[in-house]
Amino acid sequence: MKNRKKIIKLSALIVAHNEEKKLYSCLSKLKLVDEIVVVLDKTNDKSKSIARKFTKNIYEGCWELEGERRNFGLNKCKGDWILEIDADEHVTKGLLIEIQKKIINAKPGYFLIPFDNFIGNKRVRYGWGASWGVSAAPRLSYKGCKKWNNKQRIHPSLKLKGTKGKLNNRINHFVDDDINDMLKRLQVYSDKKASDIIANKQRIPSTFIIIRKALSRFLKCYFSRKGYKEGKFGFLIAVMASLFILLSYFKASLENKRD
Repeated sequence: MKNRKKIIKLSALIVAHNEEKKLYSCLSKLKLVDEIVVVLDKTNDKSKSIARKFTKNIYEGCWELEGERRNFGLNKCKGDWILEIDADEHVTKGLLIEIQKKIINAKPGYFLIPFDNFIGNKRVRYGWGASWGVSAAPRLSYKGCKKWNNKQRIHPSLKLKGTKGKLNNRINHFVDDDINDMLKRLQVYSDKKASDIIANKQRIPSTFIIIRKALSRFLKCYFSRKGYKEGKFGFLIAVMASLFILLSYFKASLENKRD
């Protein structure tokens, strides 16, 4: 009797909170995957009815920590490989075809996928990082090879195992609609980071050290990550990355004392 080659299945995981404006567009790009899993966190908009048009695998809940809800979603996926996508991201057909070819013979592990980040309709490729956007991330992983940290509300760390690989095709990430959107994100991100600092009893450095950290983030984004190539947008990204550090520590310090 001839040995039949195992069919490798690909799951797509989307974790979202009130993303009715972006979810349909995101899910419509995932027609080539074998399974779509949607995890809805504290959702009270039309996200569920939108998700139903694409999958029956919808899970609702209430999670305080980012890592908890993402790990929940990873565990619900039945595919051999899992592609994690956020609602404000689009997967291209070229990327899905590349993934399908790669996972046929790939060893258990994970793949880094590069990003094209957009502010409005403007593609901004340089300057991202330092807790303010990413240029690449391990979004494709073999089931069981990726686990999120369960102690952080924002930017949780990862535990990865297995063989590391890289893909060429990109995820299109529509980060912000405009500058006002960037400022709103700064508010949300710094609030969550401050809560993490307090909850984890993290030591808050002196004002001088905080300023030095913020300046280091600015320099990293603007020069090391070549944000200067993006003109005013690159400068703005560097400023936001530095303000994220300042506001997070100051909120944790001053508002915790007030309480």
